[in-house]
Amino acid sequence: SFGHQAESIFEKIQQIQIIACGTSYHAGLVAKYWLEDIINLPCQIEVASEYRYRNPVVQNNTLFVTISQSGETADTLAALQKINNTRNEKQINIPTLSICNVAESSLTRESDLTCLTHAGPEIGVASTKAFTTQLVVLALLMTSIGKVQKRMPEAQEYRIIQGLHKLPNLINDALEHEALIENIAESFADKHNALFLGRGTMYPIAMEGALKLKEISYIHAEAYPAGELKHGPLALIDDNMPVIAVAPLDDLLDKLKSNLHEVKARGGQMIVFEDEQSD
Repeated sequence: SFGHQAESIFEKIQQIQIIACGTSYHAGLVAKYWLEDIINLPCQIEVASEYRYRNPVVQNNTLFVTISQSGETADTLAALQKINNTRNEKQINIPTLSICNVAESSLTRESDLTCLTHAGPEIGVASTKAFTTQLVVLALLMTSIGKVQKRMPEAQEYRIIQGLHKLPNLINDALEHEALIENIAESFADKHNALFLGRGTMYPIAMEGALKLKEISYIHAEAYPAGELKHGPLALIDDNMPVIAVAPLDDLLDKLKSNLHEVKARGGQMIVFEDEQSD
C-alpha cells in the first residue's frame, strides 16, 4: 500500500507524465502500455534530456513520475525541478513521484512521493536488477491507482498480484537456460550489428536488449517495433545481421511470426525468445 497521502493524491489525477533516461526510460515505456491498456489512464513518457529543454504543456491533475536507479541522473533531476517551478508559478495540481533505488538521493528529496525499488547496490553497468525492480514498482503503482480510482476489477488486481508472487521462480527458471544462452551468445562474437524486434510491451524490452548488447559487448544494436521492419530495416538484413525477437504467447504473436518470415526469406540469422507453450 502507498499510504493515505498517496491515496488522496491518486484519487485526483487524470493523467500521468513519466520522465526518465536509458534503462529507466524503457521501464517507463512498458508502464505506458499497462496504464492505458489495463486501467485506461492516459500516460505520456519522454526522455528527460528532451523534456527539460523544451516548453511542455503540463495539465492540471497530472501525476509527474520520475524514474532513476541512482536518483542523481542530472537530466531527470532537472526535469523534476522544472516541473516544481511550473506548478508553483501556475498554482496547479502536479504531484510528483520518484521511483528510485537510493533512499537519500536528490530525486527522492525533491519529490512528494517516493517508491524505493530496494534493488541493492549497483555493481555492473548493465543494471538488470534495476530494470526488473522498476517494472515491479510500476506494476504496483498502476494497481494502486487503478484500485483507488475504481478502474481495476478485483479479478485483474488478483491476477497481477499472483503474477508478482510467481516472479522469483520464473526468474530462476529463466536462469536455468544459461548454458543454452551462452552457446547462442558465441554466435555474436564476429558480428558488428544486431537488430532486436518486439511488439506491444515487448518493443521496450527489445530496446532494453539492444541497449544491453551495446553497453556490455560494444556491438552496435538497435531495436524496432516489429511492424516497422518493412519500412527500412529489412534492407539491412543478411547473414551478418542477427535478428533477436521477443515473442511471448499473446494476441500479437501471429503478427510477429509474419515479420520473422520476412527475415528468414532474406537469410537472416534469427534468435527467438518465446514462451514454452508457443508453437
